[in-house]
Amino acid sequence: MVNLAFLVPLFPLIGSIINGFFGLRIGKDWVGKIACGGPILSFLVVVLLTVSLFFHPEGTPYPELILFNWIPAGSLQIEFGFQIDPLSCVMMMVVTGVGSIIHIFSIGYMYEEYSYYRYFAYLNLFLFSMLLLVMGNNFLVMFIGWEGVGACSYFLIGYYFNKKSACDAATKAFVVNRIGDFGFLIGIFYVFQAFGTIDFSTVMAAAPTTLIYDSTTATLLTMFLFLGATGKSAQIPLYTWLPDAMEGPTPVSALIHAATMVTAGVYMIVRCNALFNLAPLTMTIIALIGGGTALMAATIGCTQWDIKRVLAYSTVSQIGYMFLACGVGAYTAAIFHLVTHAFFKACLFLGSGSVIHGMHHEQDIRKMGGLKDHMPITYLTFLISTIAIAGIFPFSGFFSKDEILYHALMDGNVIYWGMGISGALITAFYMFRLVFLTFHGESRVDPHVHPHESPAVMTMPLIILAGLALGGGLLGIPIIHGWHVLGNWLEPVVAFDWTTALHHSETVLASHGHHESFAELLHSKQVHEHSWWDISWELLLMAFSVCVAGVGIFMAYLFYIKFPDMPGKLTKGQWGFDMVQNKYYVDEIYDETIVKPTVDASYRLWKDADQKGVDGAVNGVAKIIGFMSKIAQNFQSGFVRNYAMFMVIGFVILLIVI
Repeated sequence: MVNLAFLVPLFPLIGSIINGFFGLRIGKDWVGKIACGGPILSFLVVVLLTVSLFFHPEGTPYPELILFNWIPAGSLQIEFGFQIDPLSCVMMMVVTGVGSIIHIFSIGYMYEEYSYYRYFAYLNLFLFSMLLLVMGNNFLVMFIGWEGVGACSYFLIGYYFNKKSACDAATKAFVVNRIGDFGFLIGIFYVFQAFGTIDFSTVMAAAPTTLIYDSTTATLLTMFLFLGATGKSAQIPLYTWLPDAMEGPTPVSALIHAATMVTAGVYMIVRCNALFNLAPLTMTIIALIGGGTALMAATIGCTQWDIKRVLAYSTVSQIGYMFLACGVGAYTAAIFHLVTHAFFKACLFLGSGSVIHGMHHEQDIRKMGGLKDHMPITYLTFLISTIAIAGIFPFSGFFSKDEILYHALMDGNVIYWGMGISGALITAFYMFRLVFLTFHGESRVDPHVHPHESPAVMTMPLIILAGLALGGGLLGIPIIHGWHVLGNWLEPVVAFDWTTALHHSETVLASHGHHESFAELLHSKQVHEHSWWDISWELLLMAFSVCVAGVGIFMAYLFYIKFPDMPGKLTKGQWGFDMVQNKYYVDEIYDETIVKPTVDASYRLWKDADQKGVDGAVNGVAKIIGFMSKIAQNFQSGFVRNYAMFMVIGFVILLIVI
């Protein structure tokens, strides 16, 4: 069955080529069918691959499909292949499943656009790149997909290329991601230097007996990889590109900036968990940045008026939760939240697209209100997904977010849990603020706008995603042993041999005269069965988090339904509110400290180094040659007797010299 794996990325690639080259000729209907057919066929193949893994012999390596020997260069032997294991199958299911739904929604949303075929060519190409990223069997194949999704993101964010704001947003996303990608590339070089290979299965198997726990090599290697993750997954300090990326079409936001591309950093860390486990300093930084990003982005989301920007900052915040989980070693919880987030956030973004479509491209929630009667399906699906992201039982977000909060406290410390629970409170507040201002209360719609429900091709994807947002939590039922389906599925990939790793570190350190014992650490890393005390704690934390979310919802109700004038009175003239509304002036700080100095330095290099130095040297040589040529012209008289005299003089000088 693994031999069919190459079809998964091939189908979207074929769709991209056909629509890109022949889309204008075949017409919009065929463009839509071809564009949606590729992801759907890929999804069916992924289902077959996933089913085949149920029959994989326990304890044996997972299969790889090697297509060809890509780079044979001395000790560097890189094969182009795909790795089919539980983690890659989960990611493929999300990419192709949610991707197919978003493609179908796009048929209705983008049908009237002037470059319909170009949009779907880019969207299919993005899906091809994302599948390369999650299926690659080594770092370089992943990096090709990593750069591919970045390029496609640039194309799709700047889809409306006649709008300067869209072009600027695309450029910003591209440049900011290049910073992270540079770090990721250095991390790959470090991996090759340490292991002599960049093949995932070889590197992860060798990590416990190659790297020393908390060594400089392990820390630097993982820090550079993490820098790449902060760029692609929009975390501090490289998160500023994602809110501006809302300039692209709304389905693009649903696919790239909610369900797939921005989760690439989380996937990479989980894939490389054997490396990150051996770098506790990096893990601490990951947890702090993840928790900090979750909290900061949530506060900004409370002050935004653009319906898509609220969801954009929500995405940044929710990805922060995933990084927080990775930072405390809860890799299964990170992937679990990645999956549920793909469901409810894709539904929210598509729901916002349905609102924008029904409101004739209005995105300011201050000009909405009372839309639930005009858009009942959009409202219901949006509400379900909002309840899910708020973490209310029994919706999917409750299970995944609570698992992260539990591990943040039990495997991390109270600071991590405090950041997470504070973010949960604010999330419930700003998401229901969005619901109340958009769908409830008095209508603030402009008189010339006539809200209406979207067509079935747009509402059916919303219904499917809302159903997944409602029932997706069944993948990870806590407390009851063996009922965490996703945890059991991912166990072979995220399991780590702490005994071998720490004993190896002790041996190597002892050989260098450093007698350090990791016995206490090893004991803490060993799996202990849940006692009734642990179960009680988990239940208590669940109940508390639901109460916290309920408080956030109630505060939103008071502010925007019961006393709608209260927010304006409380925030008027408050410098703190202005600072948050202006996104803590991070963009302005970056402009003053990085962008403008870089532009000024580039200008000086152009004027002084390039024009005066390089051009001056070249032009100076030309002027010297021209001057000498003018002198030489005086000797070009055209008289043979003069030339004969010069020959005689030259001959005499030559004789004297000799």
